[in-house]
Amino acid sequence: MDINRYTPSYGVNKKHMLRLADFSTEELFEFLYATKAMKAKFAAHETTEILKGVTVALLFGDTSIRTRAALEIGVRQLGGYCVNLPYNEKDMLAGENIKDIVSVISRYGAGALVTRGINHNELNEFCKVSADVSIINSTNREYVPAQAICDIFTIWEKKGKLEGLKLAYVGKGGNNTASLIMAGIKCGMEISVSTPEKFPLNPVHLQTAEQYGKIFVTDNPAEAVRAADVVYTDNYFYHDPLSEADKKILKPYQINNTLMSMAEHNAMFMHPLPATRGLEVTADVIDGKQSAVLDQGENKLHVIKALLALLIK
Repeated sequence: MDINRYTPSYGVNKKHMLRLADFSTEELFEFLYATKAMKAKFAAHETTEILKGVTVALLFGDTSIRTRAALEIGVRQLGGYCVNLPYNEKDMLAGENIKDIVSVISRYGAGALVTRGINHNELNEFCKVSADVSIINSTNREYVPAQAICDIFTIWEKKGKLEGLKLAYVGKGGNNTASLIMAGIKCGMEISVSTPEKFPLNPVHLQTAEQYGKIFVTDNPAEAVRAADVVYTDNYFYHDPLSEADKKILKPYQINNTLMSMAEHNAMFMHPLPATRGLEVTADVIDGKQSAVLDQGENKLHVIKALLALLIK
């Protein structure tokens, strides 16, 4: 389906967002068009108080800088309020109950609970007991849906289309890869993935994405990026440390100028940040003219505003 021929209604019939597999292509397009509208209003300095009087609670189980900043600034720009709720495993071991947490937050009048680093099974339980609060998973070890929508929006914005473009992911398979390929394949993109044998994409995530189209998988980075319009990689040790042996395994998957030269001449480089220059990508690529990482970072603000505007009922 061609996004440029789609007419948005600026609405989705869902309240929660845990993973992108739960959303249709049309619903993804709604988020993308809403993001475009939010960014246009931001650029024109137009006030949009769609969340006036709404409180958004942040329940973060791990650290964040850009996502937390985008949420707090975005909610304020939409006229709402943000509250931070500290969360750690000690709380749960001390007797905290998922049902009670969500039920009480709902009674406080919160419109959404945005989580980070919360176990996916726990998020499913959150949704079961949430009568009024939208549960939005910003990231956990399984999925990173908001980042993937941000990435696809950035590609659409920079390339002018999605359908038929080739997106190549190279590096360590992980949660961001899972969400990225799901978003890309549902939006009509050609997907290739190159990961080392030790760090593959979760086969369950791959099989789920392949319900919507064929994904080319190889352990050869050059094959993956050949004629690609977008080359994407991710941080190698955001959650887990890497041994020196692991770094050697991943070395051939580093995005450098040689690898980028195998893609289309106007190919974009993308990375969700934080990045380790000299490990998964060289400084001359991530800081070079083909890099879209700062556009991705900026667009996270507009995507988060779009998600909140469409999901909070």
